[in-house]
Order: sequence, then C-alpha cells, then structure tokens
Amino acid sequence: MNDTYPRRRRRLAGCLGLLALAATAQAQQPPAAAQWKYTTDKPAAAWEAPGFDDAAWKSGPGGFGGKADGKRAPGGVVNTEWTTGDIWLRRTFELKEMPAKPALFIHHDDDAEVFLNGKQIAKFSGYTQTYKIVPLELSARDTLKAGANLLAVHCHQGTGGQYIDAHVIDTEALPDLRNLLGSDGAVHSDLITPWGEKVTAENAWREYPRPQLQREQWTNLNGHWDYAITTLDAATPAKWAGKILVPFPVESKLSGVRRMLQPYEALWYRRPLDLSPKEGKRTILHFEAVDYRAKVWVNDKEVGTHVGGNLPFSFDVTDALKKDGDNTLTVRVEDATGGSQLRGKQVLNPGGIFYTRNSGIWQTVWAEEVSERHITGLKISTDIATGEIKVEGKLHGADYADVTRKIEVLEDGKVIAQGTGGDAIKIPNPKLWSPESPHLYQIRVSILGEGDRVTDQVTSYTGLRQVGKVKDKDGRWRFTLNGKVIFHWGPLDQGWWPDGLLTPPSDDAMVFEIQWLKDAGFNMIRKHIKVEPQRYYYHCDKIGMLVWQDQVSGGASPPWTKFDLNPKDAEWSEEDHKQWLTEFDDMITLLDPFPSIVVWTPFNEAWGQHRTMEVGEWSVKRDPSRHINIASGGNFWPVGHIADLHHYPDPGYPTEDKRYDDFIKVVGEFGGHGWPVKDHLWNVSKENWGYGGLPKSIEEYRQRYEKSIKVLTDLKAKGVAGGVYTQTADVEEEINGLMSYDRKVIKIPAEELKKIHAPLTAE
Repeated sequence: MNDTYPRRRRRLAGCLGLLALAATAQAQQPPAAAQWKYTTDKPAAAWEAPGFDDAAWKSGPGGFGGKADGKRAPGGVVNTEWTTGDIWLRRTFELKEMPAKPALFIHHDDDAEVFLNGKQIAKFSGYTQTYKIVPLELSARDTLKAGANLLAVHCHQGTGGQYIDAHVIDTEALPDLRNLLGSDGAVHSDLITPWGEKVTAENAWREYPRPQLQREQWTNLNGHWDYAITTLDAATPAKWAGKILVPFPVESKLSGVRRMLQPYEALWYRRPLDLSPKEGKRTILHFEAVDYRAKVWVNDKEVGTHVGGNLPFSFDVTDALKKDGDNTLTVRVEDATGGSQLRGKQVLNPGGIFYTRNSGIWQTVWAEEVSERHITGLKISTDIATGEIKVEGKLHGADYADVTRKIEVLEDGKVIAQGTGGDAIKIPNPKLWSPESPHLYQIRVSILGEGDRVTDQVTSYTGLRQVGKVKDKDGRWRFTLNGKVIFHWGPLDQGWWPDGLLTPPSDDAMVFEIQWLKDAGFNMIRKHIKVEPQRYYYHCDKIGMLVWQDQVSGGASPPWTKFDLNPKDAEWSEEDHKQWLTEFDDMITLLDPFPSIVVWTPFNEAWGQHRTMEVGEWSVKRDPSRHINIASGGNFWPVGHIADLHHYPDPGYPTEDKRYDDFIKVVGEFGGHGWPVKDHLWNVSKENWGYGGLPKSIEEYRQRYEKSIKVLTDLKAKGVAGGVYTQTADVEEEINGLMSYDRKVIKIPAEELKKIHAPLTAE
C-alpha cells in the first residue's frame, strides 16, 4: 500500500467531508438504462455486423428477462420482459478513449454469444446468477476502438429463469449497476429514523464500544473515510471515489454512498491514523464488525486479516506505526453475500423475509493504548445462593495467575467488597438481577507492578442471577429466573433500520426500542440471527430485558419439516462447519458476560442446520449456565432444553405430544399481523405484507393482535412456557411490526399493549 495521506489533507477533512458526501450522492443519481434494438424472431445473416438494417427490430432498455415467478433469474434487473426461447440484441456505444483494462460485463441465462463490431469475442454455456467480469482477450481489444462501437448478443433460453444483459467496461473504473440499468435490484428508500436525521460525521457512534472491558484511554476512529470499489484482483485502487461515513455499511443511506457491493467487487477504505508508538506500550486497533472478509494495512505493512462478518477483532499495530504519528490506515473488504458465509437475512436480491445486503465496516472502529502486560478478557461468574462473584481473567504478556491483582466490587460508585481474584468475593446484602429489578454491580480489576503501582486497569460489571427450569404442579417444564417461574414473553427483533440497515443509527435509538418494549409489557427479546453492537446487550442489562440470542445463519439447508419425525440435516464440509462453530463459539465468548442473555439458539427454521445433535451436545457443555434452544421453529432434534414451534398467524402447539415432555415448550414465532402505515413504507411499488393477509382497518389489526395473545394465554395454561411475537418493527416489505420501519409511528401504544399482555406475565 503506497498511498500516503499528507497532514494538510487532515485539516481539510472536516470541512470537505459534507461537501464530498453531497457530491457523491449527486453523482449517483442513475441515468436511464442502456437502450437496445432487439428481436425474438431469428434474424437474417450478418445480424451482428455494423451496417445491418435493424430498423424493424423493437427498442427497449436492458436487461431482458422474465418477470413472473419461475422466469425471474437471480441477480438481474429486468427492464424489458423476454419470455421466448431466443433473443437477439444490438446496441451502439461510444468510447471517448480506450479503456485501460477493457472487459465484458455480462449476466446470461442461459447460453450466450457476444459480438463486438461484427466479430465474435465470447461464447458462454449455461447460466450465471449474477453479473460477471470477463477480461477481453488481445484480439477482442484490437476490435474495440475509440468512437462508435457495436455490441451484439444472442441468448438462448432452456429451462427455469432467463436473463441477458452485456456491456463493455473498464475494470479500473467499475460502474455502479444503476448507471447501466437504472437500478441495482435493491430499493433506495427515503425512509429515515428520528436518530438518523441527526447523524453527522462528528457524532456517529461516539460511545465506548466495549462496556464489559473498559479503559479510560481510547481513540474513536468513526467518521468520514475515503472509499473505493475495485475488482477482486486489484492490488490497490486506481483512484478513490469519495467519502463514506464509518461505521455504516456501504449500501446504507447513512453511509452517504448507497452502493450495492457486488460479489465480483472489493471495497476499500482509507483514513489517517494519528497514533505514535510509545516505549512500554502497545497500540491495539479494534474493529467491532466488518462484513465479511477483511485485510488491514497500517502504512505499507499488513497487520492482519479476519473472516466473519458479525464479531469484533483486533490487531496489535504498534510495530507498523511511524514515530511522528503520520500514518495511513487502509482496509480491504470482500463480501459475496452468499455461499457458506454466515449472513443472516442479507441477500443479493431482497424481497419477502430477506433484506438488503450489508457490506464493509458496520460497527465502531477504535484504538487503545495498553501496557505490555494487559488484560484481554474477563470471565465473571456469580452464585446467587452464596452471594458471591468470581472474576477470572486473560492477560497478554504474562500468566494471569502469576501477577498481583486487585479486584473491587462497587455499588453506586462505592467499593463494597474486594479480593485478589483467587477466590470468589462475598457481596454484602446481595441484590439479584431480574427484569423487575435489573441491579448491576460494577467491577474494577487492576494489575499491580512494583510498589503496588497500577500497570493496567479495566472496569466491568455483572448482575447476580440464575437461569433454570422447574416442573409445575402438572409436571410441565417452566423457565425460572433466580428460582422463580417466569413466562418468557417477547418480540422477534431483527435489528434492521431503514437508514443504517444492520447498523443502528445511534446508541439512543437502541435504548428507545428496548425501553419501549419494556414499557409495552415484554420481559424478553429474541435477537433474530443478528449479533448487535455490544452496547445493545449492556442496555438490556441496565433496563432489564431477557435476551434469546440466535446464531447468525448461512450455508446449505435441509428441508424444513418443523416437528415431523426423522428430520434431515444438511451436508456441510468440515471446513464450513469449523468456521460456523468458530463464529458460534466466539459469539458465546463475546456475549457471555451479559446477564440479560438467557438462551442460545444455534439454528432457525432449518437455515444452515447441520450436525444438529453434535452441535446441541457441544452447546450444552459449552455454556451450562444458559438454556439451549437447538432449532427455533424446527427441525426438532431431542437435544438441549427447549422444543420450539413456529405457528402463524395465531400461535399453536401440540401440548399433548409426549415427545416434548422432557423439554420446555415455546412458540418461538407467531403473529406477524401486518398494518401498512402510509408515508412510512420502505417500498410503495411492491406488495407489502403480513401473515394471514392484511386487515381492513387499524381496529381489525388490533383485534387480530388481541386474539393471538388470548390464544397464547390459553396455551400457557396447557404447558407452553414462552412466546415470541413477530415483530418489533416493520422491515422492508414486511409490515408486521408493532411500529413502522422508521420508528416514527407506533401502531398500538405501549400502555395499551401492557394491558393486553398482562395475562401472559401474571404469575
């Protein structure tokens, strides 16, 4: 990486940032799609040659393909419908100058042959599922010329979906699909949340990102960065495209770019890094989440790589820093949004229950300066029977057991107990954590050097609580918290936002949502196949919300058979399973300190479900302090603690089926009643939907909701121990939220919901 970032550019960054962002937005207003002449009747000979008379052919914008189900090919943008077996296309395009690296940019379904100025330059068999880049051979380059060029294409359709589109491009200046087709297949909605309206480069995610391991000295690196998009094989960007607001994904409104990253592209970031190495200190660079595959340089030195789009990672960059602090940080990201990578509900072609892709940096980037010997992690365990807290740690540069340390427990800022960390610390008059009383104790851990000098210090916190289960008087399993029966009642919460997509617009936005759900009478949130920023769980701890945490899904899936006998598992390679398990294990490690989390869910609705018994048994051993819901919605295998059925729109459960008597019975999804809020819809041109069809009035919507709660209350009496309503907020085309996607309209007030929910949470 040879690019430099002079100091004078830093002084200009603040005042130029908003101008660059505005210029980027203006530049990305897409023109109309390229116009073609086309026919579906076999043309005369030499149809591909310049001078051929195509006056009788039809005219239409590319791409061409089927619009109906079964004829729609993935990855294409259909501007002109084509449903016959063959199509012939001709288009003249102008080149002011010869491209540095010319290539054919094509998406074909099925067989295709391509001609340039009358000469065949390519022939393809089969189909693609997205656009691909095919560098032009030398002979084809010789055919290309400055001025007018003729591109001609013949595509033959066999079975299934169909699509054809082709262009000649310069791979050193990759086009946005919108500049070729007028669309990139995704919606660019104007919806924005109240918090998104206030986001600036100066206030974007300024909070300390790691609440369970805090240090006083740290540097926030969010704000405007340079960005560029290149082909995957590019060693470095030929030029930088403009500014992007970190930590919002490149596809999001708040990023200032709103560019769909394609599988054949790499996303690059660059910013100055004003950090200097200091004797006896190490500088750690942290990324809270980057989707999906990242490589990082400081100056010309590669400092590390990371695979996985949902969890934090960090690199020690001390040895790459310049003494004068004039450094450049560069990040390269690949994100195919496909294959075996864990991506949750992100897809290349959003619609229905799947949503717009998120690529690149999507959580806070920051740095901290630490001692040579420094704490890298804490394991905090509690015992409600004895009122004790035990703190174990991980240390870099020495063995934690060999150093002198002091551990203090604080309440309201005052030290109430302390120890050396070898034994558990007894808490006087211990107060337990629960949704009704979310009491937290602060913890301060100090590493001591000569003369008891503090060489490293971190602060954390915990809550004393115990997750368990018990049989009721009829012999049916119930959840318990601190030995008391509790009905787990919460919404499915997907954590999507119209302005930031997977990135919440602000910390305050997360707090609003959690508190609103608490005020509405929920005591639990099912965090659906997404890992939130760590501060989300911190706020759940403070406000008092139980959390069911899903593993992020991806990869091959078996047939979804719910509670049917003899379910099937998908076949996964050892390599893909290892990556899945690594990410699951790392998620548990990351979120283990948060007392609000009470359930781990490895699989949802058979998505990526594989080696279920092996995963379930591993999970139970990995964290015996929480419940394991092996497969929310099935496919059910007899492992873990919970048997979870999804049932729409009203909840349902085979409570008398003896197969589930050894498990806690829950309805892991139900409801999904939809209500469209005018002027607050993601896409007015598509059919917005909810489960069971849409009601005719807001009154009917409320009646449907009340009916579902009544059915769940009856199921509770028959042995169901928890329920999850779909969902907190509308998401893109799904309008089954309790509030609109932009969080500006509440469909049923919180105080009314609390009254409706009262029978569920009553003891």
